[in-house]
Amino acid sequence: MTANITKPQSVDEWLAYIEALHPKAIEMGLERVSDVAKRLALFEQYTRPTIITIAGTNGKGSTCAMLERIYNEAGYRVGCYTSPHLLRYQERVRVQCSEVSDQALCNAFDAVESAREAVELTYFEMGTLAALWHFSQQPLDILVLEVGLGGRLDAVNILDADCAIVTNVDLDHMDYLGDTREKIGLEKAGVYRPNQIAICGDRDPPQSLVEFAHKLGADLSCIQQAYSVKVEEEGWCYHDSKGSLRFPELSLKGAFQRDNAATVVYAIRALSNVLPITDAVMQRVLPQVKLTGRFQYLHHSPDVIVDVAHNPQAAHSLSENLEELQQHMPNTGRLIAVFAMLADKDISAVVHILKHQIDVWHVAEISHPRAAKLDDLLQILHETKVESPIQAHADIASALLVAFKTMTKNDKIIVFGSFFTVAAALDHWCPQYLQS
Repeated sequence: MTANITKPQSVDEWLAYIEALHPKAIEMGLERVSDVAKRLALFEQYTRPTIITIAGTNGKGSTCAMLERIYNEAGYRVGCYTSPHLLRYQERVRVQCSEVSDQALCNAFDAVESAREAVELTYFEMGTLAALWHFSQQPLDILVLEVGLGGRLDAVNILDADCAIVTNVDLDHMDYLGDTREKIGLEKAGVYRPNQIAICGDRDPPQSLVEFAHKLGADLSCIQQAYSVKVEEEGWCYHDSKGSLRFPELSLKGAFQRDNAATVVYAIRALSNVLPITDAVMQRVLPQVKLTGRFQYLHHSPDVIVDVAHNPQAAHSLSENLEELQQHMPNTGRLIAVFAMLADKDISAVVHILKHQIDVWHVAEISHPRAAKLDDLLQILHETKVESPIQAHADIASALLVAFKTMTKNDKIIVFGSFFTVAAALDHWCPQYLQS
């Protein structure tokens, strides 16, 4: 930081500062961040914790939440780093399932700023190093790290994982990762390490991922091969070579969440020689895990649901959840969407997947530099041949207000399209609208 610039004094001031540090929001590569990490001397004060790194197109946040809760409930000291956040940046950095304090986060940014010297770091790189520095200043048993984008060249990947998970692989971030599942799978497989635990929760893993892991000498285990999931009348059953476990239904909705949970069970069992956990703890905790913005009810009767679905795979999962919901509630009214997305996402595919289920669209523009413009969203809905009524709004708050005022007793509102869409809904959520 140059001498004529006053050092930031709050988290908001630091975030504004680091946002302006680098001309690009995303710049792939590990050389710069690795250089600064060496100067920070991470994990030299305390014994380095066991590290689990999670990559994947969808399900990373859920998988992190499950691991974090289970290890915490088992009595281990857990650090967890995730992104993006919804309402507060502090959500990204947690110890013992609690957000880091403002002062601790400011201290971490200050440490990275002092160490980086003339190196230009992106917003995500600066935040990742700050989180890792904070974690390294205290004794931890385990560190759960969510990859931001891809895997091979993501800032999180400067640390070698003892256990690396790829939840699934689908088309997203294609400008950076490639335009096929094979190309994207190879990028995500970059979190695997030789002779370490490597897990893939994709039921049809790209061959590129499998071949990379084998050539690398990683100990790769895939769902439906090393472990499996079977749906039962009263929940679901997990099975691997160590035996079977039965679980009640998860609080997190969707078939893919059972796959995420099974992947978590396999990872925990694979690490049991260093961090033993009883089956009883997993059976008790997994069904309780919830995560903001994942098919989350904000209100019942009338129903208001938010979901961060922002790519085709996530849209399919949302569609399945909505279909299951309507099957169990045959007298349901209209399904009303409050919808906005980022411009660099496959908006057409998401709309196409959900258009036959949605009865009314309230379309808005997110307040974000990468947001799809309102006119562009409307054009895409037109080109995708959406036949349901469409209303345009300046922002999510306005769309929510109109949706509230026009919904009837049995209608349901679903807010989706982006983390930023859900964040805006949570930020402006006012239950009193329902009575207005």
